[in-house]
Amino acid sequence: MSGDLGLFLAQLLKKPHQVVALAPSSRALSAEMAATLDPEGGPVIELGAGTGRITQAIIDRGIPAEKIHSIEMNPVFCDRLRADFPGLNVYQMSAGDVGELPVEGAQAVVSGLPLLSMPYDLQSAILSGTFRQVGPTGTYIQFTYGPKPPVKAEIRAAMGLTWTTSRKIWGNLPPARVYRFACPSA
Repeated sequence: MSGDLGLFLAQLLKKPHQVVALAPSSRALSAEMAATLDPEGGPVIELGAGTGRITQAIIDRGIPAEKIHSIEMNPVFCDRLRADFPGLNVYQMSAGDVGELPVEGAQAVVSGLPLLSMPYDLQSAILSGTFRQVGPTGTYIQFTYGPKPPVKAEIRAAMGLTWTTSRKIWGNLPPARVYRFACPSA
């Protein structure tokens, strides 16, 4: 995991339309993202895996790399993930296609994506695909820097989403909160 910041900044400069965060997720934020995952539960799908900070937190939580399915669009990040996490299932594709992944019984989708900056249709595809994967007992885990839920209000209402919110993670740049969404009607 050495060189995360350098790799991240290089990709930010080369592909600013793909890398929109200010820095990789901190260890504190990554740990909070993984905190409710069940090591005995089903597979985990990760969206926007980037340099692998959240991936490492998922593994540290007790989920083996073979049970993690990471979606990442940036080919350099994909290569890094494959090198750093042997056995990790890495898919170079759009998160909008999460519902098409060949994964059964996923317990959660953990997202490092800049969801609020995405257009309605893509956000809707991500959320509907997520709940096709995890069903009514699974969760969609997303962080945000702002004070409001990171899923558009229209999508939350249309899908009947419920959620919980973490405390503010001050040890992240910028500080963030983690939201855990459920869709009881999925």
